[in-house]
Amino acid sequence: MSQSQPEDQPANAVPVSDDMPPVGGAYAKYVLGVLVLVYAMNFIDRQIISILAEDIKRDLGLSDADLGFLYGTAFAVFYALFGIPLGRLADNWVRTRLLSLGLFVWSAMTALSGLAGSFTQLSAARIGVGVGEASASPSAFSMLSDWFPKERRATALAVYSSGLYIGGGVSLFIGAVVVKAWNAAYPVAGPLGLVGWQAAFLAVGLPGMVMALWIATLKEPTRGRAEGLPEPPKLAGTEVFRRFIADFISVIPPFTLINLARIDGRALGLNLAAAAGFIALATLLIRATGDVPQWVAICLGGYAVTSWSQSLRHHDKPTWSLIWGTPTFILALVGFGSISFAGYSIGFWALPYAIRTFVVPMTAAGGVLPWYAHTEIVALLLGGWGAAGGFLGVVLGGWVSDWVKKRNPAGRILVASLATLVPAPFLVMMFTTDSLASFLLFNLPVGLFGSIYVGIAAATTQDLVLPRMRGAATATYFIGTTLLGLGLGPYFTGAVSKASGSLGTGVLALLLMAPLTLTCLYFVYRKLPAAESSRIQRARDAGEPI
Repeated sequence: MSQSQPEDQPANAVPVSDDMPPVGGAYAKYVLGVLVLVYAMNFIDRQIISILAEDIKRDLGLSDADLGFLYGTAFAVFYALFGIPLGRLADNWVRTRLLSLGLFVWSAMTALSGLAGSFTQLSAARIGVGVGEASASPSAFSMLSDWFPKERRATALAVYSSGLYIGGGVSLFIGAVVVKAWNAAYPVAGPLGLVGWQAAFLAVGLPGMVMALWIATLKEPTRGRAEGLPEPPKLAGTEVFRRFIADFISVIPPFTLINLARIDGRALGLNLAAAAGFIALATLLIRATGDVPQWVAICLGGYAVTSWSQSLRHHDKPTWSLIWGTPTFILALVGFGSISFAGYSIGFWALPYAIRTFVVPMTAAGGVLPWYAHTEIVALLLGGWGAAGGFLGVVLGGWVSDWVKKRNPAGRILVASLATLVPAPFLVMMFTTDSLASFLLFNLPVGLFGSIYVGIAAATTQDLVLPRMRGAATATYFIGTTLLGLGLGPYFTGAVSKASGSLGTGVLALLLMAPLTLTCLYFVYRKLPAAESSRIQRARDAGEPI
């Protein structure tokens, strides 16, 4: 077969066959568009619980802390844990197949959420959604990094990440409309005894199961060609399965103990000490808060991540060296994770706050309501403006950061810091105003500036590793954004609300995270150029054959 050089590929790139579309070409943009839709579906299924929260709380007799657990922790811990073996699988298997299967699984579990009749059943379904969604971004990040050249990577990943805000915004309106229509048609209970919030889960879950067939038709890109690196050797199917099982037992307790016992006694001893530490921490936090599921799940997640890091150091030292052995990566993990700590919490609690603080009192007072004071309109405006602001912010942040990086190797981090600095005053005004109109208006700049870091974070973590390590890097990055951000942020706000009796106080308490965020980003800014420029040599030093 004749060979050709893709138009956007570096001059020293490895040859690519004529039947593979060029890097950065029309097909690459088509793939990007499809993956944006997948990520939108991802966040529709994840975020719809926000508009359903008040009905779920009433029907299942839950507290705000319970709602924070359902939205955040139940999903996030298992998303983070399964993201590790699935991220590694994305490095070794066909990414389009993995993404298609994952989409089918999380959509099916979203639909099953509509059949839940208790806190336990809904928690189990949310765990299933987290497991399925764990396949999405490791596959998508890795694919897009091979479809687009390095100098356009932040923009491409930012466009992909805009699906987060599109899906999150659309989900609020879809949920409000479905609940209103279902409850109007069936005031008591509908077919199968379902109520409005259950019907909404079914309405958004079933289409994703069909969309999974479309994803399976995408072409699998050649790994490393966008950077002119040789394609890593392809593994046989049995070896892919063997490595997946090895990664699975390295992170899922109690298999972690068996896995580390095979390495050596010292590794097992360190792991048992880590387990004892997390058990002690969980016990302390449970006694302090009384929230058993929250802290069991979080500390289980922390122990599992520690176990995986230990195992990775023994089985794949080059990957460990460029991720856990790189202080810049760890600082980025905590810095960007702490931004998502606030972002996920605001994204979940803004609508329940608006309903409790404005819609319910205004309705109870009687009289003619303003056109924007109905639940479905508030959901549309919060979701629509949040989606628009988030989309513009994440795309603009990616584009500006790529432009800045050409002039300053660490310039992306300066842009990312604006995601903490700019929204803060608007957040204070948003959750202290006594005007619903002002509340809705302030939401726009919070969403716009709060989202500019997303593509930057994705590109930064991808640039710190080699192509074959991108799935693992993505999974590790999402440990920060999910285990730290989604797993703790919404719960933290709910717990403060429960303790103080004020949901507004719970949201404003998120500002306590800002000093940690800015400190981490400062050190990332200082260390990033050296870490990026030395990645290949550090990988060689750790045994990488390159």
